[in-house]
This record gives sequence, structure tokens and C-alpha cells, in this order.
Amino acid sequence: MNVETRTVVRDVGRILQVVSLMLIVSVGVAAVNGEYFAIPAFAAAAAVMGGIGTLFARRFSSAPAPSKLEAMVTAASAWAATGVLGAVPFLLIAWTIQIDPFPAWLNTPPISDSETTMVFTRPLDAIFESVSGFTGTGLTMAAVEEDLPRSLHWWRSFTEWIGGVGVIVLTVAILARPGSGSLTLYESEARSEKIHPSIVSTVQEIWRIYLGLTLGSIALFLLVGMPLWDAINHGMTGIATGGFSVHAASIAHYGSPIIEYATVPVMTAGSIAFPIHYLLFRGELRNFYTDLQTRWVFIWFTVGSLVLTAILYASGLYATVEETFRIALFQFVSATSNAGFGTAAIGGGVERVWDAGPTLFACLGMLTGAAAGSTVSGLKLIRVITLVKGTRWQVRRVFLPATAVRYMRMGERRLSAHQVQREYTEATVVSLLWISCLIVGIAVFLWALPSEYPLEYVIFDVMSAQSNVGLDAGITGPDMPRAAKTILLFNMWVGRLEIIPVAVLLAAVFQRFDLYS
Repeated sequence: MNVETRTVVRDVGRILQVVSLMLIVSVGVAAVNGEYFAIPAFAAAAAVMGGIGTLFARRFSSAPAPSKLEAMVTAASAWAATGVLGAVPFLLIAWTIQIDPFPAWLNTPPISDSETTMVFTRPLDAIFESVSGFTGTGLTMAAVEEDLPRSLHWWRSFTEWIGGVGVIVLTVAILARPGSGSLTLYESEARSEKIHPSIVSTVQEIWRIYLGLTLGSIALFLLVGMPLWDAINHGMTGIATGGFSVHAASIAHYGSPIIEYATVPVMTAGSIAFPIHYLLFRGELRNFYTDLQTRWVFIWFTVGSLVLTAILYASGLYATVEETFRIALFQFVSATSNAGFGTAAIGGGVERVWDAGPTLFACLGMLTGAAAGSTVSGLKLIRVITLVKGTRWQVRRVFLPATAVRYMRMGERRLSAHQVQREYTEATVVSLLWISCLIVGIAVFLWALPSEYPLEYVIFDVMSAQSNVGLDAGITGPDMPRAAKTILLFNMWVGRLEIIPVAVLLAAVFQRFDLYS
């Protein structure tokens, strides 16, 4: 396995160039909100990211097109680099607020009002927030999100919105370079769906759909009474199934059942594959029930919500059946769609709220995720279906003669024995690696944290990180040990890339430095 390093460095550089445009856009948002103190931070961050990207792209401009191997190494490297460099605005804005005196016209908030922002003077916390944003996770180091400047509200939401579709998809859409190189990079981000024959046309169509869904989500939130700034941020992070909020209590802040119910279709829309959205927008509504994954999204959301309602009702936590159902519906859809919005506390760290039953059932939702080809993470429903049906197919094969010709139905597809074996093996390998990384995260968490934390809450927070959900049981926060923060960074990165690109990158590093011997 010989990786063409020049190709990887060039393509990572191109991705950083494109992502740096996000920082330039953010300069305007800071200016519109009168937070002039944040403008130098965004400008400097854009110069750093854009400068590094330009250096890489120009230095190796003649490198060959990527193969599948280089594309996977590029994906893993680019997501890591974007997460690290995306932390620069958090650092610089927090450091800027510490400068005293500062010209009054910059509207710099006093340090006494910026305790939440000051946590980002610690590089690890700033990187955590950035990685959590770009991976669409939503776990946060901000204790009181209301106290953050609006420019950081925006940057957090913007990173999730871009990360929901993917930085590589953004790069392919903007650079618009047809050819096998763009296709290979696109597929490296765990995507295979194509809306149009051209991969550039496909990603541009995805962005049109995504923008339309975002505007529709914002309009829905405004319609049910959410303030404009809140609607913009929650519309972006909701359709991205990211979960960052402008309030520490998330959607529970509003105390409004109508807002809670209105958020459910937004999270559901983010759980449906983009090619299905394309067909639905064209009026082919039958895909709501004929498409295998979409059908199972609605089945799993419905069944899971009802089961969680029964578990919570039996525990007597909430006053009425309606409140129990509303909380169960919201929390299960939020967990399974990986959106990470919250309407109820699951735990208070060492203080129990939910018992082990509902907590672990919500973990099951986070594990499965929703449709492949959407903005969600987790194992994806199609892999779960493949594992279940494939295992049943394997068992039945034992009772048939060796000469029997067998097929397996997967939605509208009719798979041969060879296709079944290939897809079943892929689903099994990804699932085993995924669960192995989860176990490593749980082990490190248990080692780093005091023993008072309930085991199910430890599992919940690590599962939330690796499934890129953002719900927490009161453990994740700025006071966590460094080891716990670091392992969650790894879990978020691995979960967003679906394991294989990370494994390929690590294997390439081991080979490059001859670490196998």
C-alpha cells in the first residue's frame, strides 16, 4: 500500500481553501451583529486556513488524480485538519475579549460577562468545539450558550451546517471539476448515491436541496413562534442533524409543545437520503413508502418512540401521558436522527434522571442512525437491515442443497449470492470496527472519570460522540479530564468518517514510518 502523498497534500489544501471561505462569510455576520471585535479573529483565521490550503494546493498542483486509497487518506486527513483549524476563531475571539483596554467602538463584551467564552482560551476546548461542529455532533464545551457572542453562535451553527453534507462535497461543488478524481473524493466521504450522471451535478443538486430544506426549516420555526436569530441557527443545525443550540437548555428553553412538535419533522427531513428528497420534490411521493430506507426511518421512529413512551410512563417521571409521549417522541427522534436537540434532562452526571432502561434504549437509536445518504451518522439503517437479513439468509443456506441458486430481496433490489456476501461482509466489518472504537472510548472514559458516574451514562455520552448526536447525560463539559475530551474527539472523528478512512490513514502512517516491524 503506497500512498501518493503529494496527491493527498494537494487535495487537503484545496479543501482548506474552500472551507476558508466560510470564515470570510462569517466576517460579514459579525459586522451585521455589531460584534466588530470578532472581525479580526475571523479574518486572521481565514488567512491562516486559506494560506495553508493555497500553499499545499500550489506546491503539489501537478500531483496525479487520487485513487480510492489516496481519497480515503485525504478524507481522514482533511476532516482532522478542518477540525483543528476551525478552532482558530474560538481561540482568537476568546483571547481578544481578554485584551483590556479595547476601543469602545469594537463592542467587546466585558470579561465578567464572558465566562462561557473564556473556556475557548484553552486550545483543547476550542478544538473540541470545532470538531464537534464540523462532524455534526453538537457536544459542547460552552456551559451557558446564551452567553456566547452571536458571532460564535453563527460559527458553531455554520460548521454544523457545512459538516452535515460534508467538506469534501462542498469542495467538489465549488471547484466543479468533473472527472474520476471528484467521484473518488466524493465516495471517500462514505457516499455513493448519485442524483445525476455527473458527480459535479449531483453535489450541486444536493446543495440546492439542502438550502431549500434549511430555508423551509427556518420558516417553520418562525411560524411556530421562535425568534429570528434562534430560528436561523436551529434551522441550520436541525436540518444538518447537528444539535448545537443558542440556549443551554436547547429546545426545552422555550417551554413550548408546539415548537417541540415542529422540530420533529425538521429532524426527520435531515434523516432522509438526498436522492429521495430529489424525487419527492419532483412529486414522486410514493418514495415515502417504496424506498426501503425511508420506509424504515418512519417505522423505526414510530416504534422506537412508542416503546420509549411505555418505558418512561412506567417509570412515572412525567406528569401526563401527553408529556411522556412528547418527550419520548422528541428524544428518540433526536437520538436516532443524530440531531442532538433536547427537551428533557437524561442525567445530571452523577445524579440520575433517566434509569438504565430508557437511557440504553436511546443508545440503541443512536447506534442505528437513519438513512445512508442523509446528514446522519451511526451505523445507518441500511447496514442494520443488511446485517439482519444477511444473517437470516446465511442461516437458511445451511438447510439448502449446495446446488441451490438463491437470491435476497433488499427493497427493490434482487441480490445474487455474490452480492449478498459482499454487502454482508462490508456491513459486518464496519459494524465490528465501529463497536470496537466505541468500546475503546468507553474504557478510556471509565479510566479517566470518577467511579461515581453511572455506567449507562458513560455509555450514553461516548455513544453520542461516536454517533455524532450531541445529547449528553451530564458528563460532557469543560470540566472533564483531558483524557476524556481527547477520546471523545477521536470518537467524533471516527464516527463521522465511518471508520474505514481512519483505518486506512492509520495504516498508511504505520507503513510510512515503518512501525509494523
